[in-house]
Amino acid sequence: MIEEGDKVMVCVSGGKDSYTLLDILLQFKRIAPINFDVVAVNLDQKQPDTYSITKRLTPEGKTYCAVCSRLRRGSLYGFAQEIGATKVALGHHRDDIIATFFLNLFHGGSLKAMPPKLLSSDKKNILIRPLAYVEEKDIIKYAEIRKFPIIPCNLCGSQENLQRAMLNDMLRGWDKQYPKHADGNTELALDGGKIVKGSSANAKTTLNMDAETLRKVFLEFDMAAAMQAFMTGKIKVQGDMSQLMALQTAKPSQEQKDLFKKVLEQTA
Repeated sequence: MIEEGDKVMVCVSGGKDSYTLLDILLQFKRIAPINFDVVAVNLDQKQPDTYSITKRLTPEGKTYCAVCSRLRRGSLYGFAQEIGATKVALGHHRDDIIATFFLNLFHGGSLKAMPPKLLSSDKKNILIRPLAYVEEKDIIKYAEIRKFPIIPCNLCGSQENLQRAMLNDMLRGWDKQYPKHADGNTELALDGGKIVKGSSANAKTTLNMDAETLRKVFLEFDMAAAMQAFMTGKIKVQGDMSQLMALQTAKPSQEQKDLFKKVLEQTA
């Protein structure tokens, strides 16, 4: 998604998704093996007056989402050209993409969703969605830990029975009714500030990943690989993410490395 020399314009709405995206990209910029710039951009909904235009152009009984999205995106595309941005980063996550797929299936009669990387219809902007494989519940936890000053969107929230909101409720119901089972990966538990193999009664956090990811992150301490693994869902986190944040600041001890090697041997 991001290449050497890119100028990435991050669209920050003030919600948890865009704050998380900006925060992660700024962290990734510090440790990435390539050089790129990050520019945060916030669109004032009053300049242009998106709210009044959206209400005027939206047919009675319809939702504001489609019109509002097109207006905001047009303004952002134009500004991206002005500042010379090579990529436009949006904060859509995995749940957004799944919900869009079902919206198109149920209400549009088509099988399509939002791609993680897309050339805009005017052929002038490349859109990227770095959080495409991240679950919304992980973003919610991350935003709480980072204490982002969330700004609610009253325009969208003012409409009842939105199709997307109803679909999200349906997907959450499915997730609750059919919980995920073990996928054959290695499971590690955070217990007392240390990582142990398997589940633990005292563990508030568990990590699930494949052997190659474990090797890169915890043996080679490749933080760029770690960030990529979290963003692409290769490391799945369950429980209290605050314990996980502490692992970013210190390399694993020799005792921990020996444990990881034993886990890898048993996984192979």
